[in-house]
Amino acid sequence: QVQLVESGGGSVQTGGSLRLSCTVSGRTVRDLHMYGLAWFRQVPGKEREFIAALKVGGALDYIDSVKGRFTISRDNAKNTVLLQMNSLKFDDAAAYYCATPRAPWSLSTPSSHRSPANYAYWGQGTQVTVSP
Repeated sequence: QVQLVESGGGSVQTGGSLRLSCTVSGRTVRDLHMYGLAWFRQVPGKEREFIAALKVGGALDYIDSVKGRFTISRDNAKNTVLLQMNSLKFDDAAAYYCATPRAPWSLSTPSSHRSPANYAYWGQGTQVTVSP
């Protein structure tokens, strides 16, 4: 059984930084080139929004609003996927979730990794608060 646990959220001022971690069990992050793993965020009353992904095949993807500020990476030794968030803005405040699909190679079409419906395993989320 795959389990994901997010950590690293907290409160920062605009312009600050946080590093979120997604600790994976039941699957090795070395295999993420077959499965993919993504970060999403959600604010109350809105749909869950794709942020960044380690895509099937190994490429990275980001939404435009975080490009140049957020970086997704793997820590193989800790079996963890990281999301480094710099230059945080008020609009970045949300609950952040990591997710991975059930089957390998299931996110092979160009934009499938951006849809939360394509992910079976989710963490419980970690809250990020950004104050002016």
